Amino acid sequence: MSPEQVLRTYFHAKDENRPFLLADVFSPDAQLEIRNRSDQISFPATTIGLEGIADALVRRFNQAYENIYSFYMDRPGPNDESFSCDWLVGMTDKESRSVRVRCGHYDWTFRSGPDLLATRLILTIETMIVLGASRTASVMGWLKQLAYPWSSAAEVIRTLPLGELGVVSEYLGHRGMRTNRA
Repeated sequence: MSPEQVLRTYFHAKDENRPFLLADVFSPDAQLEIRNRSDQISFPATTIGLEGIADALVRRFNQAYENIYSFYMDRPGPNDESFSCDWLVGMTDKESRSVRVRCGHYDWTFRSGPDLLATRLILTIETMIVLGASRTASVMGWLKQLAYPWSSAAEVIRTLPLGELGVVSEYLGHRGMRTNRA
């Protein structure tokens, strides 16, 4: 598999509640580090091993959330041994029916060999916006229109449906400006 296929499989596993697919994403001894800058969601800071990662990012996550749409703001190259990009996720809370939008940054490290697998993922959660259930149709309609799973900051910002999501625009816009200058 290519890095792009690994990343796509990760979203299949996470967004579609298919933890078994993570065996095609992470090495058995992979490390997950979560840098959470939001008080709206909680995750363990460090998780070691495929099963622990599956519990944290798929099983427990999907117990609380549904209607999950995740987007990468860039694509990896076919031979990348590491890859960094911003991301956007939208979902609804199963209990409260609120809609949540969060964004942040991924830093992936891959092990090359006969089977390309991720050995490390640093997942940085920059922000999470929680909106009432009355905003669900607007947010879900917007997410449905974005190119899944490969989008761009420009597309997200251009199509943003609600002023309450301005922090997403600010984060992705500022990140894009720093990346373009580098």
